Amino acid sequence: MHDLWHARGDGQNLVTEDVTVVEGDVATISCRVKNSDDSVIQLLNPNRQTIYFRDFRPLKDSRFQLVNFSNSELRVSLTNVSISDEGRYFCQLYTDPPQEIYTTITVLVPPRNLVIDIEKETAVEGEEIELNCTAMASRPATTIRWFKGNKELTGKSEVERWSDMYTVTSQLLLKVGREDDGVPVICLVDHPAVKDLQTQRYLEVMYKPQVRVSQNYPLQGLTREGEPLELTCTAFGKPQPTDMRWLRVDDEMPQHVVVSGSNLLISNLNKTDNGTYRCEASNAVGKSHADYMLFVYDTTATTEPAVHDSRAGEEGAIRSVDHAVVGGVVAVVVFAMLCLLIILGRYFARHKGTYFTHEAKGADDAADADTAIINAEGGQNNSEEKKEYFI
Repeated sequence: MHDLWHARGDGQNLVTEDVTVVEGDVATISCRVKNSDDSVIQLLNPNRQTIYFRDFRPLKDSRFQLVNFSNSELRVSLTNVSISDEGRYFCQLYTDPPQEIYTTITVLVPPRNLVIDIEKETAVEGEEIELNCTAMASRPATTIRWFKGNKELTGKSEVERWSDMYTVTSQLLLKVGREDDGVPVICLVDHPAVKDLQTQRYLEVMYKPQVRVSQNYPLQGLTREGEPLELTCTAFGKPQPTDMRWLRVDDEMPQHVVVSGSNLLISNLNKTDNGTYRCEASNAVGKSHADYMLFVYDTTATTEPAVHDSRAGEEGAIRSVDHAVVGGVVAVVVFAMLCLLIILGRYFARHKGTYFTHEAKGADDAADADTAIINAEGGQNNSEEKKEYFI
């Protein structure tokens, strides 16, 4: 609020301030005089009826009460303020010429009601739902803000005016996931007449099961031939899964496998049990699964245990990472290197044999043994000549 003043005459000043008040509260109007000469002060209402003349109240409205009166100030309170009290109030100083100044009372009205309407009481994950928050009969119009948990969201607001009052409706479109189940959506009002006015609704989101397969036995180590294996399937969803079953992917379930509710037991593992075992769970929203890939080792196997994958999935089996695969890759690489060395050795050996054959070619063409020796020696001489030539 800023001082408003208007002065007429020599050295006289009237000072007052605008007043903003919440409906039902108390407004205080102050008419102050600077350099007072004991002139009469009076206060008038917006209809220019005298409220107080000095310390006398001609107006019969008892909501106006004198707070302070002196030669330099007339201060009056107005209780239980309503919208009808809004307007300009006049301070007058009886001087020659008279002086006058006005103050404005502004009445704030907080929202009468704050309501969230939700399109669906229960939503399914992935759906987009509509929420509407309405703040009724406020003055001025409210600003509505949305929050999901601690995260602020953006809505779209519409304002309707009825007489001097405003109704604001804000629409929020929200795509929900399973992580939103039980999270509050908050509608909060920004308004000068009220603080911390808010309302909230908790989201209820249905979602398909989350499935997980865990290995109970052996807790750690290899799944060896002749030993038992126990798996447990756990599933959580909303609503809670009612149908859970075990199956073997791309093959029939071995007859010696025992399935009891969420547990799968193989009391005596053998190589024919190798494969992917799937746990499926379903509820009213949909179906999900988790896979476990089994590899049965020999009874004497002492290598690092295989890593069995039991991650959840919706389409197709998820394959496991097995250390035996790494060993196989290493073996293939070593075998390829040995083959390469053998091929290179045979290649160099073949070329060396061809050289010696050419060196003794003169002996092959001789008619008798003596001639062959002479030709062979001649070949060696030619070879020596060639060596001397290159040197």
